Amino acid sequence: MTTLASSRALKSPTESYLHVLYALMLRDMRTRFGASLWGYAVVVLWPCVHIFMLIAIYTFQKMPSPLGDDRALFFATGAVPVLVFQYISREVMKAVMSNRPLTYYPQVKLFDVIFARMLVEIVTGFLALMVVITVLFCMGSNPIPSDPFVAMCAYLTAILLGIGIGTINVAIIGFFPGWIIGYALFGILLYISSGVIFMPSYLPEKIYVWLKYNPVLQLSEWMRSAYYPYSGLQIDYLYILLCAMTSISIGLYLVKHVVAKLST
Repeated sequence: MTTLASSRALKSPTESYLHVLYALMLRDMRTRFGASLWGYAVVVLWPCVHIFMLIAIYTFQKMPSPLGDDRALFFATGAVPVLVFQYISREVMKAVMSNRPLTYYPQVKLFDVIFARMLVEIVTGFLALMVVITVLFCMGSNPIPSDPFVAMCAYLTAILLGIGIGTINVAIIGFFPGWIIGYALFGILLYISSGVIFMPSYLPEKIYVWLKYNPVLQLSEWMRSAYYPYSGLQIDYLYILLCAMTSISIGLYLVKHVVAKLST
């Protein structure tokens, strides 16, 4: 009996933390998406609408795909990692602004709020990816990459970079709340220069060299290299991973100081 009681006591902190995390995720989904399943479905489908609007515009204008013969596949391979990054980096930042009062409870820490939003966005992004793959199949496209491992690595790195930039954004808005608008404008700039609707490698070399410093552009090229191995795309994997891990390290360091600021 003593052993059983002690094992329960050892498990209780972990169980308590998981319950807090579950409650935060549940509250996050209900407050943002509504109590019904349809509210969450709209959020899952929104990135898909974004991708297929691009396809519809280029199909209506009868513009050829910059790479390969499948417009839908070209836009999807570029848009998926970019949108995954943008949604995570933006929504993690907004989590603190909308859920900061919860940190007044001793059981809830600022990092718990951030981590819960990360998990919600990762699951939402994965469900959206499944919808995109299903619709591409229905359209007659083949969304299975030539190198699935490369595609998986690109997708996971997009998540890591989104988490890193998102945590940095959390620290920034802790001191400058107006950054939420500034980052929205910055996100538009990143999206335009990320190569979702064009092939950056077709640009003049002097321009392309500078655009390559945008890690989001290299994420879209990384994903496309899994589908178009003959394209000759050169991706600096070390640079992207360093950007992701460095941003996570800086973000967590800054969030620690934001926590200290809020608690004083």
